[in-house]
Amino acid sequence: MADLTTLRKDIQDYIYLRLGGDMVDVELDPAHYDMCIDKSLERYRQRAQSSVESSYVFLTIVADQQEYVLPDEIQEVRQVFRRSVGSGSGDTGTQFEPFEAAFVNTYLLQAGRVGGQATYEMYYQYQEMSARLFGGFINFEWNSVSKTLTLLRKFSDGGEDVVLWCYNKRPETGLLQDTNVAPWIKDYSLAVAKFTLGEARSKFSTIAGPQGGTSLNGDTLKAEAQAEMAALEDDLKNYVDGSDPLSFLIG
Repeated sequence: MADLTTLRKDIQDYIYLRLGGDMVDVELDPAHYDMCIDKSLERYRQRAQSSVESSYVFLTIVADQQEYVLPDEIQEVRQVFRRSVGSGSGDTGTQFEPFEAAFVNTYLLQAGRVGGQATYEMYYQYQEMSARLFGGFINFEWNSVSKTLTLLRKFSDGGEDVVLWCYNKRPETGLLQDTNVAPWIKDYSLAVAKFTLGEARSKFSTIAGPQGGTSLNGDTLKAEAQAEMAALEDDLKNYVDGSDPLSFLIG
């Protein structure tokens, strides 16, 4: 797997050659190339569903603590799961592992009998209702700026491990090696580089010299860059990067 430095260098070379490097002078410094790539990644993370990935994170409850600061990579917390049904980790709650119980019930205790799976299904529904009644589900608030998770419940006992269903930022190396995402980031970085060059060259329409001087193409570059960026953002609306489309909305 290529490292981040190599991946960024490939995009810098792509921008340089597409702008006519080695044939004409490209007035971009290394800092400008990095800025173009950073802007492209920032725009992609803002607009595309494929910029995040689903994951599960374990969180150890601390007694009498409701607020927890999570890593910066976490963008959204969808749900908090408990493994117990009851008011606390030290109480006599029902500890239930559904897949193990299904195997024991269906293939050992109820082998050759009718109703084994039905019994398991009824017990699973019993567990879900008990969780709703006795604190198996935890309400929470999530602050995406401070990365603070606030559990709307005060636990008197600590040490219990809960599971957070989260959406995380995909690593930059993953985005730049994705066959659907990488071409978009390259082309958007190129468009930003064109606009940057256009801003610089449009300061002066011509450069004085013999036979009337030389005309600069700053305005043309800016117009091309704006058209390309608009087209690339339309591509995201059409999910060319492999993002999941919107589901049906009722109401």
